Amino acid sequence: MTKFEKPGAREDFDYPDMAKEAGQKALADARVPYSAIEQACVGYVYGDSTCGQRAIYHSLGLTGIPIINVNNNCSTGSTALFMARQLIQGGLAECVLALGFEKMERGSLSSKYMDRTNPMDKHMEVMINRYGMSAAPAAPQMFGNAGREHMEKYGTKPEHFAKIAWKNHKHSTNNPYSQFQEEYSLQQVMKSRKVFEFLTLLQCCPTSDGAGAAVLASEAFVRRHGLEGQAVEILAQEMVTDLSTTFEENSCMKMVGYDMSRLAAKKCFEASGLKPRNVDVVELHDCFSANELITYEALGLCPEGQAGELIDRGDNTYGGKFVVNPSGGLISKGHPLGATGLAQCAELCWQLRGQADRRQVPGAKVALQHNIGLGGAVVVTLYRMGFPEEARLLASHYEDHLMTLTSPGDSLQDGEEYVKKIGAVFAFNVKNGPDGKEGLLVVDVKNGKGCISTDPDCTVAIDDEDLLALMTGKLNPQTAFYQGKLKLSGNLSMALKLQNLQMSAGKAKL
Repeated sequence: MTKFEKPGAREDFDYPDMAKEAGQKALADARVPYSAIEQACVGYVYGDSTCGQRAIYHSLGLTGIPIINVNNNCSTGSTALFMARQLIQGGLAECVLALGFEKMERGSLSSKYMDRTNPMDKHMEVMINRYGMSAAPAAPQMFGNAGREHMEKYGTKPEHFAKIAWKNHKHSTNNPYSQFQEEYSLQQVMKSRKVFEFLTLLQCCPTSDGAGAAVLASEAFVRRHGLEGQAVEILAQEMVTDLSTTFEENSCMKMVGYDMSRLAAKKCFEASGLKPRNVDVVELHDCFSANELITYEALGLCPEGQAGELIDRGDNTYGGKFVVNPSGGLISKGHPLGATGLAQCAELCWQLRGQADRRQVPGAKVALQHNIGLGGAVVVTLYRMGFPEEARLLASHYEDHLMTLTSPGDSLQDGEEYVKKIGAVFAFNVKNGPDGKEGLLVVDVKNGKGCISTDPDCTVAIDDEDLLALMTGKLNPQTAFYQGKLKLSGNLSMALKLQNLQMSAGKAKL
């Protein structure tokens, strides 16, 4: 995924730029070239027809594959993921790209087409019949009134909703991809500008620019390409659209998708044989704090009416029963509509692989994703490592290399200067040396004056001969990547900083 940004904050960040960054990172992570992609499912909400083609053509490739554009409101990203999975499940393809992006306007969401029926007119009728309509933006009213109903029904307090936003902002301080990375006190959350009823500004997600991507493949493809050590399996995935209860029970909770979420989660747990108690980490659609709270109950994380107790026990954060939105969630990470579902997927894959850095959930083995769009559709997904034994062996082998092939204490020339510029640890997995030997060079340009280290952010796999050419400025890293001479894994945003270590020939820092 890209870092999520305030709309317009980053120059030269149009949707093709976002898609290129996320797509190239996903392909690099999967260690497959774009030529291996047989179909692509591309999600966005705001934009002309065929933006998906424009996003892919001149950044990833022109191979003539089917490119399918999807739009399902805020669940667009996971709808692209859902469709890509179906193509593989149905045997129509072995390797599919799911891509989502959004370039948004600042301010609250609003309808774009005033000369035709609004797709949410019947949803709005439910809210108006129960609570009326105020001058506030429509989305916070709809979700705010769902929270209001929960308070009336179960005695939930405004503080419970504020605690969710406080938690998510705190989580985001450890996420470099998050639009906001500031921590606030509970009082600051509650006293920020009122948007609707108990919902304050810091309890509402912002609009954002950004993209996310995932490469999906069949088990046979994974085995054929030797990717078992990093493959994350979609154990179960369900999409559910509105039910009759959305419109017939005069309930704002059901109007914003409570029953959709509950049914999708129920189907996922039945299909996987798991229970909610088996889940370790959750990325949940917290467009507003109210939606996170009611969704705890819809997903079965606690009994109905007991979300407030779950929050008070701290069972939604580190040290509790579940860690919900370690990324910071939509509230703090941001919400570019077409990208959100794929960003959730990326976060959960990193968590299961143990690659989530400071926000890592200890021992995470089962992950749950929830992405909802009014109008409506919800996608709920369960993940775990597809080949846990291979992943464990890979990690063990990697640690053995770190122990035997590095010399802790070796320092870098001009280290302090490069620590300021880069802030990352790189591992070079060097192959095909003299007599076929392999070695691991781990370079810390993140701490102190820089040195040889043992905890990399990003790993570069490269031949011995090519490493020398790369680090002496004779080999362009982008060219090497596209030629398959180097492969990347780990925190790929850090890989972009690698070029700071590669100077002109004769001036290299390594």
